[in-house]
Amino acid sequence: MKLPRRKFLHLAAGAAALPAVSRLVRAQTGLPLPKAGTRLITLGTASGPIPRPHRAQSSNLLTVNGVHYVIDAGDGVARRLVKAGIDVRDVGTIFITHHHDDHTAGLGWLMSSAWDQNRTKPTNVYGPPPTEALIRAAIQYFEISGKIRIADGGVTVPIAEVFTGHDVGTGVIYRDENIKVTAVENSHYSFHTGISAGKHQSYGYRFETPDRAVVFTGDTGPSDAVTELANGADLLVTQTSSFKDRMQMMIANGRWQKMTASEQERLLAQAKRNITLEDIGKMATRANVKTVVLSHLSARADGSEDYTPWVAEVREHFSGKVLVANDLMEF
Repeated sequence: MKLPRRKFLHLAAGAAALPAVSRLVRAQTGLPLPKAGTRLITLGTASGPIPRPHRAQSSNLLTVNGVHYVIDAGDGVARRLVKAGIDVRDVGTIFITHHHDDHTAGLGWLMSSAWDQNRTKPTNVYGPPPTEALIRAAIQYFEISGKIRIADGGVTVPIAEVFTGHDVGTGVIYRDENIKVTAVENSHYSFHTGISAGKHQSYGYRFETPDRAVVFTGDTGPSDAVTELANGADLLVTQTSSFKDRMQMMIANGRWQKMTASEQERLLAQAKRNITLEDIGKMATRANVKTVVLSHLSARADGSEDYTPWVAEVREHFSGKVLVANDLMEF
């Protein structure tokens, strides 16, 4: 029987979505990840800083041969790890792309909750300066509770002896038996001027494992360095936003109309710090990546979670796979 074209396309689209759905279901059931090979779970897929009800903020879990690595730790990261069936005490290595709070706000609680449950092995956090200062500040914040926990008798090792922050530059910043991590500075802060110019760094990371290469753009504008970093990658996990949608929201709520001309001009200049959907497609094509994963998703102007139009826009410039991440999807 020959199906009508619309019916056929609907069924074909549903069949194509099945692998992604099954990955999502497996993560949400709390089943342990396979020990062999490389697995990526997008723990939190929302941009910030405004909290959203159905998405945690930016965080990812890369598991290689059973060893866990967290990339960014936005609000909700600890809960998402537990939902994915990961014991937070088993996370010993964390990488931060930059220090906007939607990438770091959950870090302190991830550390403290692991320590509360008697993690005594070292946990190392790597990122651009001032990552060391960030970890010291988190320790100082949670040390108040920590001293009480020690007095309660539940733990004995001070939290400051477990967690260490590392300021890293670019190039190869980390290597172990599972991964090699290379960092480049992207263009996220390139619009800063005055005393802030050049003061802050934002990184993209490439993780090379025995079976895959996974690249995280971090928050960035157009960047030749990130494009080169992504060359031949199996997965390109990218910041995703639409300035068009943002403008529509600002006009709808009256914010744009209330801005002065200079404020409007500054906002338009700041838009360059975030890659557009066209930029993502062109970057992926130039880098010859296999699959693009759209994450760090900004809100849609219509309030929906339908990012199909964004996928279509990326595909105008890239012929490979383009997937939209949800929290707890496995790739």
